[in-house]
Amino acid sequence: MLNVLMLGVGQCGNRILDAINKEAFGGGGASKLAKYYLRPKFPSRVETLAINTAINDLKELKFTTAKDRLHVPNLHGVGANRNVGKQAFMENRDVIMGEIEKRGDFDLAFVITSTSGGTGSSFSPLLINELKRQYRNITVITIAVLPFREEGSIYLQNAAFSMRELMDVEAEGIILADNQYMKRFSGDIASAYDKINSMIAQRLLFLIESLDSEMLSVTDLGDFKTVMNGGLRIGTLGFYKADRKNPSVKDAIENSLKPGNLLYPANVTDDAARAMIIVQGSREHLDVDEITKEVEKLSSCAGHVFKGIVVKKGHPKVLSIFTLASAPELEAIYAQAARVMQEEKEKRVRARKQLDDAFAHIEDMEEIY
Repeated sequence: MLNVLMLGVGQCGNRILDAINKEAFGGGGASKLAKYYLRPKFPSRVETLAINTAINDLKELKFTTAKDRLHVPNLHGVGANRNVGKQAFMENRDVIMGEIEKRGDFDLAFVITSTSGGTGSSFSPLLINELKRQYRNITVITIAVLPFREEGSIYLQNAAFSMRELMDVEAEGIILADNQYMKRFSGDIASAYDKINSMIAQRLLFLIESLDSEMLSVTDLGDFKTVMNGGLRIGTLGFYKADRKNPSVKDAIENSLKPGNLLYPANVTDDAARAMIIVQGSREHLDVDEITKEVEKLSSCAGHVFKGIVVKKGHPKVLSIFTLASAPELEAIYAQAARVMQEEKEKRVRARKQLDDAFAHIEDMEEIY
């Protein structure tokens, strides 16, 4: 059995973790009071912990137990200032790591964070370093959420520097989700937040269950690590669930790779470096030859594709995991971040000059009383 740690860091990470707990309670049908008298039904041994410097963000969680919330003392957040966040982490490192250590040993950890805020974007690279130091053989995957581009210059700046730090740490890989991309399919920001949280939760639970299941065609944690080590060590997830009208496993695999079912904008044909396709469903829907043909088709452009088949009652469900050999959207974010940072700098220079010009009016004068 896999031992899995899920850490939601900062407001965004907390909310995604809460969506994961909600999904484990049974999704939308679960009572909001479920956390008080039930235990989430995870497919493996899963420990969850929400970490934040803002206590109000922790209080808003509905499906995460009180014992799985850690308030790092820093009044009400770090004000989107990554330098303040880094200092807060280092000052409370022993408390944070002690809270994790008491939960036992782990094979796999997910660090779930926004790249653009204060706490999550500053804590996560430091936290990953500590996890790798404390647990010698742990696999660490970052779930990194990119910001809406209209959220402001500080968030874009944070995203640029946080992503660079996340790529430099010794984690096994980064799975990207993009708020801006999801907004296209959700209509408005509030719906986009809710949708991306539930989509990440659904995909991660499917992944954990599959890696810990007996399969007709086996994929395991080692294969997952190999996929995440491909290309830029940056990837994303796709998912699709077939229905009674179209139970075709071939169509389900193809749909899992379509833009509307991905967490990050990518053209699998052009951008994929390595991939893993996991299919789950009733035996009568799992045509192994058909699945193999689809995997071979993907292999022609993605280099290497691992295949997992899990027999479980229901119409086919497909999770596609792939790493990227190129990430044009990330490059665009960096270009935009550099532009807004330069504009911010120029505004400060102009404002200071205006003030200096005003002071010049009283340059040689003294106060008169």
